[in-house]
Amino acid sequence: MQPKELVAQFIAYIQAQRFDEAKSLLAPEGFEYVGPNMRFLNRDDMLSYQFGMAAIQKDLIVRQLSADGEHVFAILDYQTHFQPIGDVRLAVWFRVEGDKIHTVEAFYNAAVVENMLGGNLPSANPL
Repeated sequence: MQPKELVAQFIAYIQAQRFDEAKSLLAPEGFEYVGPNMRFLNRDDMLSYQFGMAAIQKDLIVRQLSADGEHVFAILDYQTHFQPIGDVRLAVWFRVEGDKIHTVEAFYNAAVVENMLGGNLPSANPL
């Protein structure tokens, strides 16, 4: 699978809340997720957080997906059932090596998530 196709499949799995399938596309060793208010150094921790957010996820809409070699860039609308959050726009940078995603870096308004969770971010290691 090409990097863009791999990331598109990962996003589709997250959108469908198929976390085991999503996990299979992430590097088992050397994985890193970096966001504005948390950092995960393994895929299990990141997916545990995603699983915890599943209850409020209404939809995940891909607005733009583009690739430059092993780098894939996505602009997403994360729609929620949770009124205090509403919808969150995300810019996400993926780095793919071989047939696995090794790095995910997300950019979004972190204040919205922090306010919702009262500063208690589950399974997160602050930067």
